[in-house]
Amino acid sequence: MNILVINCGSSSLKYQLIDSESEKVLAKGLCERIGIDGSAITHQPAGGEKVTVETDMPDHTVAVKLVIEKLTDKEVGVIGSLDEIGAVGHRIVHGGEKFASSVVITDEVLKQVEDCNDLAPLHNPANLVGINSCKAVMPHVPMVGVFDTAFHQTMPKKAYMYGLPYEYYEKYKVRRYGFHGTSHDFVSKRAAEILGKDRKDLKIIVCHLGNGASVSAVKNGESVDTSMGLTPLEGLIMGTRSGDMDPAIITFVAEKEHITAEEFINICNKKSGVLGLSDGLSSDFRDLGQAADEGNVKAKEALETYCYRVAKYIGAYTAAMNGVDVIAFTAGIGENNAQVREMVGQYLGFLGVNIDPEKNKIRGEEVILSGEGDKVTVMVVPTNEELAIARETVRLLK
Repeated sequence: MNILVINCGSSSLKYQLIDSESEKVLAKGLCERIGIDGSAITHQPAGGEKVTVETDMPDHTVAVKLVIEKLTDKEVGVIGSLDEIGAVGHRIVHGGEKFASSVVITDEVLKQVEDCNDLAPLHNPANLVGINSCKAVMPHVPMVGVFDTAFHQTMPKKAYMYGLPYEYYEKYKVRRYGFHGTSHDFVSKRAAEILGKDRKDLKIIVCHLGNGASVSAVKNGESVDTSMGLTPLEGLIMGTRSGDMDPAIITFVAEKEHITAEEFINICNKKSGVLGLSDGLSSDFRDLGQAADEGNVKAKEALETYCYRVAKYIGAYTAAMNGVDVIAFTAGIGENNAQVREMVGQYLGFLGVNIDPEKNKIRGEEVILSGEGDKVTVMVVPTNEELAIARETVRLLK
């Protein structure tokens, strides 16, 4: 069965067509600037060249139609017709407490996802637009929703409650939810497979380090804690997000700068993190590493602060699970940035962690970085959220 995986943003639509039998990507692409001047679709069949076409995309339904056109195109397409798409798997960011697992999408599910919109106002409405657009173009194709928050619904109450008046949880469901769940689930499973062990017998810390970043504690196959909170702003310092901070900073800076709390939260999301720490130099860790090597003090300090925060969470989650067997690095930075892995590893000597410098040079591949016989296994495990969504889609429909 061919599964079309859709990840829809407010003005973008990423897609992959995956053969569920071989688990190979048949084609992938991106629709950009939907509803904005200069919209374009970039399509790439497996083994072929990228093809970019600028074309008017006033809404997501038009974008979905263009995706189908490209997938079935005689020159760059990979299927003969829409009938060869067996199902569509959708990434949905926030499922609140309603969804602890992936679901086949029904009208009732859509209503429940919409009820979570105020928990993820930037993401869920866009995800819903993508689903409704696909339904309009492919009304008879079954669809599945896979939630970023679902994997973390196994967290115990002591891990997800905030020290706030209980009524805020009762009335508004203010609590820790966590994100990147599809990645944390996939990577922790794959780490156990590589080691030839059952995930249920392991204590695994997954470090999903990308422009957005989070750490999770996976004990006996279940998420028991994670660094992101009610929103993806909490936790690690990220590319442009502040991560953990004293909440009193919000009103303090807002008053000093004569801005609203909402404006300051926007700064926390888009102008902070290593971008802010490096005084606006870059949110790209490649740029920061190069600048640090050239003597840029702020770039060096931004990297040090970032790695320190990652190491702190690893230490905290080791305590939360009363030990750790595996530490897995994943996502863009975790998979490709040897410097970050090395700097984080320098804090983990108390666990007996010793990252091999030669093995650490590898980028984007599965590799065990620690030595044979080390108490804690340190690994790089590339994530594959699209494949995870495709697998979930097949599992539910079967």
